[in-house]
Amino acid sequence: MNRGDFKLQFDRARAFIEKSLEDLCSRPVSQVPPRLMDSMAYSLRAGGKRLRPVLCIKAGEIFGLEREKTVPLALALEMIHTASLIHDDLPAMDNDTLRRGKPTNHVLFGDALAILAGDALMAWAFEHPLSALPGMGLPSDRICSSMHVLANALGPAGICGGQVLDTDGQSMDDSPDFPWKVTRQKTAVLLRASILSGAILAGADEESLTALGAYGDHLGSAFQIVDDILDVTSTAEELGKTPGKDESQNKRTFVAAYGLQKSRELASRESRLASAALEGVRGDTVFFSDLSEYLCERTK
Repeated sequence: MNRGDFKLQFDRARAFIEKSLEDLCSRPVSQVPPRLMDSMAYSLRAGGKRLRPVLCIKAGEIFGLEREKTVPLALALEMIHTASLIHDDLPAMDNDTLRRGKPTNHVLFGDALAILAGDALMAWAFEHPLSALPGMGLPSDRICSSMHVLANALGPAGICGGQVLDTDGQSMDDSPDFPWKVTRQKTAVLLRASILSGAILAGADEESLTALGAYGDHLGSAFQIVDDILDVTSTAEELGKTPGKDESQNKRTFVAAYGLQKSRELASRESRLASAALEGVRGDTVFFSDLSEYLCERTK
């Protein structure tokens, strides 16, 4: 697949996710306080790459499952990711005022409502697919297995634990391995879950799931290394968030541990390893191979 074809596929998948999110946020809701829904919808609608839901629907398509049947799961992944960003930006965490080029949630709605909006999105991430998927004719064991992957990625061994490693001074150390530990739990775990949950829902075989899991691990590492690089090389306009935060907060990033040049080499290596892992997948993985290269070269 050439770069133009890949970009077209990604943009179409992203547009599908955007429309699905807008449809969901526009539905009438009962018993939900309007201000809470406004806060949740504000961050969901704020844009971004929509990488995690795109990974989910494209993984399902490898094994023949149409995206209309993976979209409840894909939206759940975007809810989890968005909730993590709302909480990540809070004064008690990274204390940031800019996200996806817009004021962060707590800047507009206050700390308390931002915390509750993040909590509500995490709960909605389970309620929505568990309500929608059973009516789509999908086997219950696949639904349960895919939701288990999501729960594990969100929990204490997933992004909650990763956030502790990233923000709690007593949980940090100066070893060269520490950035790898953080990225496995904070970034790679949700990218991996996005791929595996879609593949599981589609009925992927065990060999393919193992290969896709390895792909997700390496893709997540490459993604985070590039993120660390961009934090010191890009502007707020390019990133859509405040650059230089990692250094100002003395975070143990790849750049801090290895320097810029070595970090670039590591990102390239992880991208190659991600593509190599796809050899074990029984299906068309060209999109995923191109994606690992595309994300390694990104500038925002």
